[in-house]
Amino acid sequence: MTLIVLRAIFILVFAGGLATFVSGGVDFEDPTIFEQYPLITFISGMLLAGAVVAADVLLRPKRIEAISAIYFGIVVGVILTILLVQAIRPAVPDRYEAIMTTLLALPTVYLCVSLLLQTRNDFRFVIPYVEFVRELKGGTPLLLDSSALIDGRIADVTETHLIDSELIVPQFVLLEVQEIADSSDKNRRARGRRGLEVLARLQSDANIDARVLDTHEGMIGAKQVDSRLVDLAKELSGRIVTNDLSLQKVASLQGVACVNLNDVANALKPRFLPGDQVRIRVIKDGESPGQGVGYLDDGTMVVCENAAKRKGEELDIIVTSVLQSSGGRMLFGRDANEPE
Repeated sequence: MTLIVLRAIFILVFAGGLATFVSGGVDFEDPTIFEQYPLITFISGMLLAGAVVAADVLLRPKRIEAISAIYFGIVVGVILTILLVQAIRPAVPDRYEAIMTTLLALPTVYLCVSLLLQTRNDFRFVIPYVEFVRELKGGTPLLLDSSALIDGRIADVTETHLIDSELIVPQFVLLEVQEIADSSDKNRRARGRRGLEVLARLQSDANIDARVLDTHEGMIGAKQVDSRLVDLAKELSGRIVTNDLSLQKVASLQGVACVNLNDVANALKPRFLPGDQVRIRVIKDGESPGQGVGYLDDGTMVVCENAAKRKGEELDIIVTSVLQSSGGRMLFGRDANEPE
């Protein structure tokens, strides 16, 4: 909404300035073409303003690294041009000074901007006197590899609001998933498309910050994807999310933390399985006739069949089933001393 208001104000101010200009509000010593054709001048100016606004709307991905690199490139190029002009001015006639300055300025500024744009990921450029801070959600970023995207469980985990870190998918990982999705093998193609769908699902979730990171040329070299991912994790001080045990071992050897989704799934398995035995004190009746209810130390409810008449007693219960839901965990069982 703020951008819409800003663009509307820009158009109105630009139109007001043009109207003043073509209506004679600005006095010129000699008549100009603008005064001779005021309507054409006004329409041309408004088309120019519209083109500026359209360019701003269409060029959505504006990265501060690129803007800062262009800014510093222009500044450095201008400074170098001034120094070069001062150095060779005594050897150049005065009538060629303007042409010489132009011929030096254009390639110098171009080379400086091009160089800084190509190396913007190796250095941090910040416009002077202004500190642009990117508000990251949570702690260190999480870098997803292709196996984590294809697995799909990372999207289910993020929907529980457990993860508040930034999720990053490097460009070379996305290219790997796209190659899998374009495979001639049916099963491989299905896995690749699943990975792309999971990424789209992550990016559409407003509760998390998920993005594809454009990697510079040095990161897309002859190295394998796993090696590039480890190098990028070092550069960003992030952690890698994967299902690949080999990648996890390589990253661990190089001091990069890894989150294995299989380890996460194992850690979240129920503590109790059918056949396990627990001890509870029956404290109340259950919803169904004959049921007795007790609680474990962590608050887990245990429902025991045929234990309603034994309230206040401690019983050894054999777990028969486990119910896990968003509301918590419930155990169902029977008295271990009763026949099955």
